[in-house]
Amino acid sequence: MSEIRYWLWLSSLTGIRPKSKTALLELFGGVRELFFSRPEELDGVAFLTPEEREALRPRQLDAALNILERCEAGGIGILTLQDAAYPRRLAAIYDPPLVLYVRGRLPSIDDMAAVAVVGTRRATPYGIKMATRMGYELTRCGALVVSGLTRGVDAAAAEGALMAGGSCVGVLGSAIDDSRWGGSLARDVETVGAIVSEYPPGAPGNSGFFRARNRITSGLSVACVVVEAPARSGALLFADEALAQGREVFAVPANADAAAAAGSNALLKEGAGPATEAGDVLADFFQQFPTLHYPDGELRRIPPERAMPEGPEPPGEPAAGTEDGAGFVKLREPRRKKVIDKQAPPEYIDLIGQLEGLTERQLKIIGCITAPSTHIDDIIERTALPAAEVLSELTLLQIGGYVRQEPGKRFSLNITQK
Repeated sequence: MSEIRYWLWLSSLTGIRPKSKTALLELFGGVRELFFSRPEELDGVAFLTPEEREALRPRQLDAALNILERCEAGGIGILTLQDAAYPRRLAAIYDPPLVLYVRGRLPSIDDMAAVAVVGTRRATPYGIKMATRMGYELTRCGALVVSGLTRGVDAAAAEGALMAGGSCVGVLGSAIDDSRWGGSLARDVETVGAIVSEYPPGAPGNSGFFRARNRITSGLSVACVVVEAPARSGALLFADEALAQGREVFAVPANADAAAAAGSNALLKEGAGPATEAGDVLADFFQQFPTLHYPDGELRRIPPERAMPEGPEPPGEPAAGTEDGAGFVKLREPRRKKVIDKQAPPEYIDLIGQLEGLTERQLKIIGCITAPSTHIDDIIERTALPAAEVLSELTLLQIGGYVRQEPGKRFSLNITQK
């Protein structure tokens, strides 16, 4: 506790840029050293503005202790930049938040292909459908959906992830205990995943917080998908932030004359990857994240030279001199096709047979499903494994027919002893 109060002191200071806070820690060697530094030492810090120097002069811990008490009372976790559980992917961005406040259980984000799904709040039925589908498919493939939980595209993507029975992370642009954002959806996300914010409980709202949230949402992710965004949209600012952090950016195509998708269609013309399904987003991450999979089989890559167009060639004679493609400019490589092997799900699996085919973690999970309709929270608690690992392994067990998922995030065994 003696150290964390200094982190809360610095992180809760308003009027100081996040990058200035990070630079101060590097300059003074730690948050405690900064707190006990002499005021005149700040006068020689060139990157501080006069307003930032003034905000640093009071050295009072009352606000920090109040935050700590409210977090303890509300069951809110606190992660500082120096904690081992703080996502290293986020810590590596230009101006990471010094403190993350967490409701729920934060998955092992660094080990997962986390994908931010963003878009307009005034989504069309097409945008809602594609956002829900994208959230569902990403989760079914073992990826982690990161969402701002605002109405429209963001909320639909989170709902799709929950429909798939997986985890999700919601990032708030307000206080961690702000009940105005997310509503019941936020509570559902908190149950199977986590809600995070850099703003402590009781922090007053500020319109600039939502722009600042972008760096956290993209910082937690390896890629982002813009589902639907008009010409002037916050989702386009998010895409700019993601590009600045070196993240992969994708956009869902829409009708060329759709005003609600003018911005996302423009991203495609500027070089964003087109995404009509989760496989388009995850194709290049399978080697980096072994837990990724296609629910109905393994991804089989067809070399571009062997990828032939589907269906018969259109009738008519080819133009002269074009049989081998001569005379045309090759704009891009043909997209690699994927072949999914679908297997009929087994009804019941013999106990001895399953023991031979399962990993130690999978056997541990099965051993914790001690009764029909065991809730996911009970499985996670009994295994003492990270929630993300349990959810990923349960997906594989469902694919293999060892367990089945039931309503209310409950699981039952498909195994019978003979």
